[in-house]
Amino acid sequence: MSLLSIKDVSIDFGGIKALIDVNIELEKGSLTGLIGPNGAGKSTVFNIITGIYKPTSGKVTFDGKAISQKPYNNTKLGIARTFQNIRLFKNLTVLDNVKIAEHIHVQYGLLSSFIQHKKYLDGEKTQDKQAMDLLKIFNLDKHALNLAKNLPYGEQRRLEIARALATKPKLLLLDEPAAGMNPQETKELTDTIRFIRDKFDITILLIEHDMSLVMDLCEDIYVMNYGKIIAHGTPDEIKKNPEVIAAYLGEEDIDEKEILSIEGGA
Repeated sequence: MSLLSIKDVSIDFGGIKALIDVNIELEKGSLTGLIGPNGAGKSTVFNIITGIYKPTSGKVTFDGKAISQKPYNNTKLGIARTFQNIRLFKNLTVLDNVKIAEHIHVQYGLLSSFIQHKKYLDGEKTQDKQAMDLLKIFNLDKHALNLAKNLPYGEQRRLEIARALATKPKLLLLDEPAAGMNPQETKELTDTIRFIRDKFDITILLIEHDMSLVMDLCEDIYVMNYGKIIAHGTPDEIKKNPEVIAAYLGEEDIDEKEILSIEGGA
């Protein structure tokens, strides 16, 4: 059974069809790319998976359960995401950004925290350690007590991923994680994504405009255009697919180097 199953999903916004009969299957432990030109519907897929949007038709199941229309419940199921535009708590510390995400799994209640009960104190100590362990993975531990807004852009990106991992997801959705990064930062991010997939034994679905990163990182790729899935396959299959080439450049007579130079937004 697939970890995530999207079956014949469509969604309309005021008569405009944003998605049309979309089918996506993610196996446990897979690292999959979702690509396509601007406006293809990629971010809409993410919003449906997380429960922000309700499909007009079709079905989405995660780990055998129907997706809730309450994003908080889907986070508890094991779905976490980052955003194309960074959404950190910028006036909180780097450490507190991660600890906030951990609170979905706390074992103490409001009363314990109010009276500073031993269960609360032990829980806070555990959260601090887990948060610092995550920050170390992303080389952010030295910034733990700094405000998130004072981090350089690339480190804010890494913090957002660390915060998502703090919810202990089974599925991590990355929305353009390399946006705004320089080539060295992108290379480091590629290595980090591979590492966290293996270390945390999670499934990853990413939207990304950097085709070099997608082709290097992803084992499986879905391509969207005008709300439809137009191709699905390995990186080598996608690079040579005439429908994919036509969707990006409007022509088929190009080589692989040109495919790798394509930038398609969400």
